[in-house]
Amino acid sequence: MSERQRTTVTARRLDGIPPTIFSQMSALAVATGAVNLGQGFPDVDGPERIIEEAVSALHDGRNQYAPGPGIPALREAVAAHQQRHYDLTFDPAREVAVTTGATEGIATAILALVDPGDEVILVEPYYDSYPAMVQFAGGVRRPVTLSLDASAEGGRLPREALEAAASEKSKMLLLNSPHNPTGTVLTREELETVATFARDHDLVVVSDEVYEHLTFDGTDHIPIATLPGMRERTLTLSSIGKSFSFTGWKVGWATGPEHLVQALLGAKQWMTFTSGAPLQPAAAYALDHLDRWPKELALDLQERRDLLCDGLKQIGLDVTIPEGTYFAVSDISDLGWRDGLEFCEALPDRAGVVAIPLQGFYDSDAGKHLVRWTFTKQRDVIEEALDRLARGTLKK
Repeated sequence: MSERQRTTVTARRLDGIPPTIFSQMSALAVATGAVNLGQGFPDVDGPERIIEEAVSALHDGRNQYAPGPGIPALREAVAAHQQRHYDLTFDPAREVAVTTGATEGIATAILALVDPGDEVILVEPYYDSYPAMVQFAGGVRRPVTLSLDASAEGGRLPREALEAAASEKSKMLLLNSPHNPTGTVLTREELETVATFARDHDLVVVSDEVYEHLTFDGTDHIPIATLPGMRERTLTLSSIGKSFSFTGWKVGWATGPEHLVQALLGAKQWMTFTSGAPLQPAAAYALDHLDRWPKELALDLQERRDLLCDGLKQIGLDVTIPEGTYFAVSDISDLGWRDGLEFCEALPDRAGVVAIPLQGFYDSDAGKHLVRWTFTKQRDVIEEALDRLARGTLKK
C-alpha cells in the first residue's frame, strides 16, 4: 500500500451531508410495496399539448446545445410571465436565465454569491439542497425557525428571530414561499418584515418560488421582489416542474437584476452550461399559451388536499392545513415514537404507507416529530393510503 494512500477519498465538503431522504424513502416504498405519500411528484403528466411541442422540437432538430442563458423564446416567455402576473419588468437578454430546474438555480446562486465564511440565513424547515449547497460554497448557515401557527405574534417569521440569526458576516437570505415542506404561504405583512430586515442588513435574497401558482382558498402568492427596494437585491427562482406537472423535465429559470443573474450564469457555465434544448421551446409554449392550466391544477390539488387532511384527521392524526404546495404536515409526538424518522421507517410495515420525516430539514429540534405527506397523487391513491393508515398500527 502506498504511503500516500488515504483511508477515504471523499472531499470534506461532503462531511455531514447525508443522502437525500427522498431517495431513501422512495426506495423503501418500492421495496415494501407501500403507497408513496413521501416524494412529491405527480402521478399524471401535464398537458399533452406541451408534450407535443417537445416532440416537435425533437423532430425539428432542436437537439444540440441551447445557448447557455437559455433560448430567447423561453427567456422572453419568463419575462412576460413576471410582467403579466406580478408587474415585474425584466430584460430577457440580461435579467433572465434558464436553469436545470430550480435546484440548479439554488446551487449556482449560492456558489456564485457566497464566499467561504459568509453567513446564509435559512428558514427552517428547509429544502435539503439549501444547506448542502451552503456547505459546498464554504458558507455558514444560520437557521430561523418558521412557526406553523398563522396567528403567532409577530407573524410566522418574527423580526426578533431574524435579528437573532444576523451578524456582520450575513450575506444572503434564502427564502421559500409557498413553502416546502409546510405549505405555508407568507402574507404581505410577513414579507414586509423580511424585506425590511434584508434591506437593513444589505442582504441578497434568493427566493425559491417554484410553487408560485399552487396556492389554495384564495391565498395570494406575493413575490418578495415586488416589495419596495427588493427588486434590486432579489434573485427569484421558479420552474415548469410544479406549475405544469413536469417535474422530470428540470427546466427552471432565474429572474433578477443584471448583476445577480449574470453572477449565477458565471457559475452555471461551469456546471451544466445548458440543458433540455428540446424542452425549452415547450416550456416557452406553456408559459405563453396555457396560463390557466396551473390555476385549474391548483383547484384540483385543493380538493386532494382536503381529501388527505380530512382523512388524516378522521384517523386521529394531527395535521396543519397547507395554504399551498403539494404537502401537509402532521405532528406525531403523541404516538410514542422517538422521532419522525423512526415512525416513517416503521410505517411501511405497520400501515403500507411511506411519508417523509422532517427532522433532517431542521437544525433545531422543532421538527423532531413532524412528518410530511404529499397529496399530489390521484384520489384513488390517496384513498388507498388513508384506508391503509386507518387499518394500520400507528402507535408504537
